[in-house]
Amino acid sequence: MSDDENATQHSRELLSAADVGRTVARMAHQIIEKTAVGSDGAPPLILIGIPTRGSTLAQRLAARIEEFAGTRPPVGSLDITLYRDDLRSKPHRALERTSVPDTGVDGALVVLVDDVLFSGRSVRAALDALRDLGRPRAVQLAVLVDRGHRELPLRADYVGKNVPTARSEDVSVLLVEHDGRDGVELRSAGSPGSAGEDLR
Repeated sequence: MSDDENATQHSRELLSAADVGRTVARMAHQIIEKTAVGSDGAPPLILIGIPTRGSTLAQRLAARIEEFAGTRPPVGSLDITLYRDDLRSKPHRALERTSVPDTGVDGALVVLVDDVLFSGRSVRAALDALRDLGRPRAVQLAVLVDRGHRELPLRADYVGKNVPTARSEDVSVLLVEHDGRDGVELRSAGSPGSAGEDLR
C-alpha cells in the first residue's frame, strides 16, 4: 500500500480550502461586531497569533477585518515556548519570534489567535507570556478549530468550527503559506502527517 493510500485511509477532510476562506471571513465579521473595531470609544484592537499557524491566521483575519471594516488592526506574534508547562519534560524546542506593535498592549483589546484549541494549555502559556508584555484592557481568543478535551477552564470567544474528536486523533490545519494548500484534516494517531500536538 502506498503512503498516499495509507494517508487517505487514516485522514478525513473537515474543511476544504474554500471552507477555510469562508470560515476566516465569518470570524472576522464576528470580531468586528463584538469589538466594535473602528468605532468611537472602542479600545484599540490588536491581533496576536500563537506561532506558527496562529500567526498566519492572525494576518489573514486582519486583512479580512480591513476589507470589511476599513481599518486594519495591528498584528503581533507571541512565542510561548518558555511558558509551556511541559518544558521540563520536553526541553529541546526551537524558540519562535515574539513581536508586538510599537504601541504595546497596554489598554488594548487583544485577540489571541491559534489554529486548534485542545487542552487549553497553550492558551494558558500565551496568557502568561502576554502578561509579561503589558496589561491589556481585555483578552479574547479566536481559534479556527475547537476539538474539545479541555483540561483547563478556558473557552474561545470566536470559533471557526467545533469538531468532536477522540484523544487519539489529531486535527491538522494546513495553510498555503506553510503547507502549499489550505484545509483542515482529522487524522488518526500514527497516520502520515499526524502532528501529535499535546499542549494545545
